[in-house]
Amino acid sequence: MYSVIIPVYRNAEFVPDLISEFSRISRIIRERFQLETEFVFVVDASPDDSFELLEKGLAHAPFRSQLILHARNFGSFAAIRTGLRAAHGDFFGVIAADLQEPPELLIEFLDRLYSDAADIVVGVREGRDDPPLSRLSANIFWSAYRRLIVRDIPAGGVDVFGCNRRIRDELLTLEEANSSLVGLVYWLGFRRTEVQYRRRARAYGKSAWTLSKKITYLLDSIFAFTDLPIRILTILGVIGIVAAAVLAVSVIILRLIGEIEIAGYTTTIVVITFFGALNTLGLGLIGAYAWRAYENTKRRPLALVRTARVFAGTNVPSLSEVRSVQS
Repeated sequence: MYSVIIPVYRNAEFVPDLISEFSRISRIIRERFQLETEFVFVVDASPDDSFELLEKGLAHAPFRSQLILHARNFGSFAAIRTGLRAAHGDFFGVIAADLQEPPELLIEFLDRLYSDAADIVVGVREGRDDPPLSRLSANIFWSAYRRLIVRDIPAGGVDVFGCNRRIRDELLTLEEANSSLVGLVYWLGFRRTEVQYRRRARAYGKSAWTLSKKITYLLDSIFAFTDLPIRILTILGVIGIVAAAVLAVSVIILRLIGEIEIAGYTTTIVVITFFGALNTLGLGLIGAYAWRAYENTKRRPLALVRTARVFAGTNVPSLSEVRSVQS
């Protein structure tokens, strides 16, 4: 079976298109790979009527599906985890509900996984039809992510991926709070390949992936995958010590040659302010790491399911029927 996980948040307008596109994709997969397909929709406590619309639509959809509702908003990565945990497949694909990534990617993912050419397949953007400001912020975000956190990640970033059951099982064992699912995918290693695509323009509404969420995601990734802040703090500390030593020597020399009659008030204030700020920065960074470590010791679940439903699909032919038609 091929399981496709779709996190849903503020995507009510896309529900008819989702059912239509996935009906087509499931039919192609049946004919080409002779595999069952299930679509796992995880509604992350969306404030619109996404859940109700999916509940009505999936009851009559020509494919197997699951519909899961989170008890509250836990974030898209938690929704993907919930979907991966509930899915029954041998292969897995993840795609967004706004259909900006073409659904055909799911077929290309499965093609690589089914032929055992890779354990992980990631979608890599060749371009994007987003507004200029959105493109700029996305480019800056992924450029920083690549330079500071995961150097192997493509320049355009990764939003969608596919994997086999081994990778799914490994991901679910990594129950880190305030982490990055994409970072974990790359951290795992294994055999990885890429599929190129062009991101489509958004058909309805505005993306919930705001600038503040990008910044939070970037910071979570930095604290989860690199000790860069600690190294920067160490370097600043060394620079501060050298600068203070040079300043102290200069003041002493000037004092000895009579250029300074009374020790300068300004110099004292500058030194105190510099090291006070450095101390505050250090406490903040160390506190951030300590808080994340404390969060992981609590062992709280990363998401809670409020409701879950399973739909068998209407008029779904058996694989034996598909084979007989092909023969």
